[in-house]
Amino acid sequence: MSQRRQLLKQLLAFGFWGIGGRPVAARRGDGQLGKRIVAVRRRADTLVQLPTIGDGYKMTWTADGRQLTVVNDGAGWIDPPDRFFKRSLWSLRGADPRGIAANLEEHYPNVDQSQEAEDAPHYHGHGLLAAQGRIYQFLSALDSAQDRPRHWKTAKLIYSDDNGRNWRNQDGTSPVHWENWGEQSSDSLAFFNEPDGCFSLLTMLQMGQDYRANRDGYVYVYGPNGNVDGRMNELMLFRVRIDQILNRKAYAFFAGRGPDGSPRWSGSLGDRRPVHIFPRSWVNHKNLFPGDLVVETWLPSVVFNEALNTYMMVSSGNGCAEDGTEFGKASYLGVWVSDTPWGPWRQVHEDKAWITGDDLQSRLYSPQIGPQWIAADGRSFWMVWCDLKGIRNMSGEPEQESQDSGEMADVEGTPEQRALAANKAMQASMPRYGFNAQLVELDVV
Repeated sequence: MSQRRQLLKQLLAFGFWGIGGRPVAARRGDGQLGKRIVAVRRRADTLVQLPTIGDGYKMTWTADGRQLTVVNDGAGWIDPPDRFFKRSLWSLRGADPRGIAANLEEHYPNVDQSQEAEDAPHYHGHGLLAAQGRIYQFLSALDSAQDRPRHWKTAKLIYSDDNGRNWRNQDGTSPVHWENWGEQSSDSLAFFNEPDGCFSLLTMLQMGQDYRANRDGYVYVYGPNGNVDGRMNELMLFRVRIDQILNRKAYAFFAGRGPDGSPRWSGSLGDRRPVHIFPRSWVNHKNLFPGDLVVETWLPSVVFNEALNTYMMVSSGNGCAEDGTEFGKASYLGVWVSDTPWGPWRQVHEDKAWITGDDLQSRLYSPQIGPQWIAADGRSFWMVWCDLKGIRNMSGEPEQESQDSGEMADVEGTPEQRALAANKAMQASMPRYGFNAQLVELDVV
């Protein structure tokens, strides 16, 4: 077996591919009234690449001053990387991405891949929010299809009342229970088997530390309208009173705008309408690995810039080859701003070949804004992302033949040894598959 196929076999063994209302009255920054963001600049001289393994990195700012971040499919900051988490949660401390990171493994219900059955649903961490002393998280899972490509279809909600020391299911029971295929239903999950898989990959609006910048009492949650191009680029939105997040029946979906532009809200999912539409042709319909179609694109990060009284959104689309295969070229990056959580969203930056420096082999995705890393004057923020540079080599496709996947260890051994071998192989083939960050400055007039 070729070295490349051996690497692929080991990574797959570890499950690597699981992969009407009034305007919000928010606190305004002194001297910033009427300020308007017109452009952004990514500061090339501020690039940070931390020695981490994994992706996701959705973040929230807690009441006790930490910035929590999700890490999926990797060891995170663990050194040596002898664990392989399907999902994990980390605490970041510091004024920028180079601060101290701590794993919440003793408290958060993260799961090492070796502890999960291969035929069980794998829940990946997504939307995360600290609000009024409580921490919420939505986790997503694929369907169980074996005779067709798999799609995202499930969103599970968990929460903690004590800063992440203990976690509960949506119904208040503890410990967190990961529903198997037969247990999954709309009775226990926030979203399950919805039309086209809508609301299965969720992003929660961030509004300052512990959501303190919010003034209307609502939490806002975004998600793609499905799993394919023409649906995944349609951004949907629901809102719910902060004290009703655990009550699925209290969710109100954005249902379009009235003649005066005011938002309409409906308790019926069928009334949903896009709050924004991203460009077409950036959603893959073919996967690098035969028999699998895991699409994660147009998953936004939405944060309120309190100093400028502006909502900011970053999002990316997968660069697809001519036949629709994922990561055939560099990704799309966009930045949008709005006066309200429901838009309209005005684009202030577009990059149709989002790369690191001048590296054309970059395969960047999943941009995130660190809510704690927005400057006090609102004129800059740190953006985090992951890079799959080298991924096409792992599938056997020639893209950068000089990329060396390194010597492979035998797949036998203890779970720690197998995880260490898989993580090191991943680092060798995809050296930027981890926490990358860069300062973004805003042009304001």
